[in-house]
Amino acid sequence: MTYKYINYDKIINKITKKGNLFFGDYIIDPYQNCEFGCKYCDSTFDKTIYIKNDFLNKIEREIKNLSIGTVIIGSVVDPYQNIEKNLFITRNLLKIIKKYDFNVHILTKSNLIMRDIDILKQIKNVSSTISIISLNENVSNYFESNVPSTLERLELVKKLSENKINTGLAIIPLLPYIIDNEIEKILKQSIFFKANFIIYKFLELKGFQKKIFLDYLEKFDNNLKIKYLELYKNNYYPNNLYVKKINDKFEYYLKKYKINKN
Repeated sequence: MTYKYINYDKIINKITKKGNLFFGDYIIDPYQNCEFGCKYCDSTFDKTIYIKNDFLNKIEREIKNLSIGTVIIGSVVDPYQNIEKNLFITRNLLKIIKKYDFNVHILTKSNLIMRDIDILKQIKNVSSTISIISLNENVSNYFESNVPSTLERLELVKKLSENKINTGLAIIPLLPYIIDNEIEKILKQSIFFKANFIIYKFLELKGFQKKIFLDYLEKFDNNLKIKYLELYKNNYYPNNLYVKKINDKFEYYLKKYKINKN
């Protein structure tokens, strides 16, 4: 893995079109590209991690001129990848967010977030979301081999919740046909591990990423590759019938177990 410092004109991106997934006003990504190398992510392609020059000073200059709102950290790239252990950029970013009384929603796969629990507990309105793709460790080990195990991440949800952090469980990305029969079990586990809400987002396959992912999928299960070719035919998103079927299944079990969907 290569690390490179680069210049950036602007660090904080204002959300102009509100989505219904992460609910925030601003996006900040401390890093560009990711060391975790998950096979479904387009950040896997580039083996260079870009670190923004003078990041913290620029953040402070920008944030003081913004209206108070919620900052989303990690919606694109994990803020707690390995280099963060040495650089503390995410930790210091949280200090600035606290200083200016902003809210934060932080998304990660890494238990390194526990290092910063002291700061998170001081932020007035804080949420965290921990993502998994499957309870099946064979699936997780193949598609995301460089992150903590699924069980470790579920335990992380519990630890954060027990520290009074509003913590949810994300199924991101939702891998079609791989997770279909796990949905009820995952939702029941989310209750056991004290998740306060559930988020999910279907796998998107765009451009060159589609070919690369399908090559990985072929090695995992060639029959699945054939099904994906049909499911994603002429689109980067699963077809509407499949999406409706999975959405209906989620809605049924979310209602059955009285689980909040963020």
